[in-house]
Amino acid sequence: MTRYAVDPARNTLVAHWSTGIGDIATNVAELPATRDALHLASCLTHLSQTCWRCYTHPASAADQHGPHSVGWHRQRERDAFAGVLPALSTPDAPSSATRIEQAAHRVGRVLHAIDLPRLVADVTAEIGHELLAVEHAELGDLSARAQQAVTLSREDASPLQVAQADTLLHRQPFGTEALITQVEPTAAAIAAAHWLHAAAAVTARRTGLQPVQTVAKADRFKALAQDSCAEVIGVMSAGAAPRQAVMPLIRHTLHVAEGHLYGIRAAKRRIDAAEELIAKAHADHHDLDLSLDTVYLPITSLNPARPAPDLVENLLSGIHSCWILYGRRTGDPRPHGHTGAFLADLREEAANRRETLL
Repeated sequence: MTRYAVDPARNTLVAHWSTGIGDIATNVAELPATRDALHLASCLTHLSQTCWRCYTHPASAADQHGPHSVGWHRQRERDAFAGVLPALSTPDAPSSATRIEQAAHRVGRVLHAIDLPRLVADVTAEIGHELLAVEHAELGDLSARAQQAVTLSREDASPLQVAQADTLLHRQPFGTEALITQVEPTAAAIAAAHWLHAAAAVTARRTGLQPVQTVAKADRFKALAQDSCAEVIGVMSAGAAPRQAVMPLIRHTLHVAEGHLYGIRAAKRRIDAAEELIAKAHADHHDLDLSLDTVYLPITSLNPARPAPDLVENLLSGIHSCWILYGRRTGDPRPHGHTGAFLADLREEAANRRETLL
């Protein structure tokens, strides 16, 4: 989302958003010396957040549709984009207003209190730019202000974005800056899962291991990253497409970020596994003071604050780990001497599996 701030040295309202490698800032309007300026910045940030939620949680990705369902409410919010600008001139929100309309009315009330026509015109133009950025992101165009979508985790992915990520990974399977600055991360994760599965397959043939074991053998690989890679490879090895392996992970973590536990069976499996580990630890080390009440148990293998970008990083680490393991079995004494062979095998394997990607 776009965040808004007040520059007190210049009495200016500033907008800034992330590009994946840093923030871009732009001046929105000159402000009067009033405390309402901070309130205006806060209301604009909230409006942006509410609008971008329509992008990250589209109606098409909802599990339920029909009157008053999750999908119905999401579509109603998205349809409310048309009423945002008119709401700025009518501060009082009707009882039937959506969350987006309510947020727009709050901005309108602050503008009414400040009462400067030039400020109203500048803020109206700014909000129009923000709505257009969301619409461009929905179409897979992440240029200009819509680039901020590269930091967001979405419950769906554009096939065009998945294809773009696949092209970038074909050029450089270990990842590039373009992958995190030009592609929305859910689509990048789907493409990266495809390439990780291919990397695990070629490494498994080289080492005699099972594909899922290739990440388990990796060195210097954080535990939760290993968990997410192993889960993706396991699901895909059972015949699932990359999208089917990636989306449940991201959606589950998005629910966790909002305080909901989605997937009771999966949570129970984690708890059962923790109980088994604690029992084994007690059997091997009687002096340990461990219990379910004192053990930290992650309920997701991804960072709830940024699940899709985190998964992309994990999957790329998995590809890198496969490359290291592949190299140990080549017998080539030269540093990185096996890279060419690994990349050739990887690209061939990924091409053979491409029909499952798009």
